[in-house]
Amino acid sequence: MSSFPTLFISHGAPTMALEDNQTTRSWRALGKRFPAPRALLVISAHHHGAEPTLTANSSPETIHDFGGFAPALYQLRYQAPGSADLAEDARRLLLTAGFDGAAVDPTRGLDHGVWVPLRHMYPDADVPVVSLSVSPARNARWHFDLGRALAPLRESGVLIIGSGGLTHNLGALDWHGSPSTTAAWAIAFADWFVARLGAQAIDDLLEWEQAAPEPRRNHPTSEHLLPVFVALGAARVGFTTEVTSAIFSHGSLALHGLEFA
Repeated sequence: MSSFPTLFISHGAPTMALEDNQTTRSWRALGKRFPAPRALLVISAHHHGAEPTLTANSSPETIHDFGGFAPALYQLRYQAPGSADLAEDARRLLLTAGFDGAAVDPTRGLDHGVWVPLRHMYPDADVPVVSLSVSPARNARWHFDLGRALAPLRESGVLIIGSGGLTHNLGALDWHGSPSTTAAWAIAFADWFVARLGAQAIDDLLEWEQAAPEPRRNHPTSEHLLPVFVALGAARVGFTTEVTSAIFSHGSLALHGLEFA
């Protein structure tokens, strides 16, 4: 089996499912970059649980967890199989690591944080997918430890993907903005995060709420950043970081992609 890197994807708006742009093309490139994984474990900013919860539905439905978009978006289906075996393997690793509340959910489907990027990465929907929740009441270090517990899955052909957003302040979006008018505070946060990754300054990253520039302006709530810490924890010791995409949208939304190899 191949040992995979781990990824973080800024999934953007649900409309990305239908768009052809620099970000979605970077997702397609990622899907062709690695040998076919035996399964995908996606940590979604839109899947919440007080304790780690994994989907175990053999045929997960496509959840349209958004409103106000064109009808074509609601007609999309991403009909990848699930994997109860992977969900149970992950649960056992988490229990062994002390995450006593780790559980499986046999009914939940795949929210747009999962299926929007996967529709571009694996358009044939032929790779089994399991979604893992984030816990917004928990901090970055808890999510990093969650990833560390799941790291052995990389050695068994599982590609671990965090799906969220490097910056995510919906109230500050400029719907008429362009890359040349990106807010300085969003650029500063993204640049700080990438620089800390390059310096292997994990402790700084885990203390982002105190250490990063304008943390709560960039993330009024933390759920879209938490998936990156799971991906970091699951990466190999001494990983290197590659920025696979570094696009800003709507004035302050950082649509960065990161690979930890």
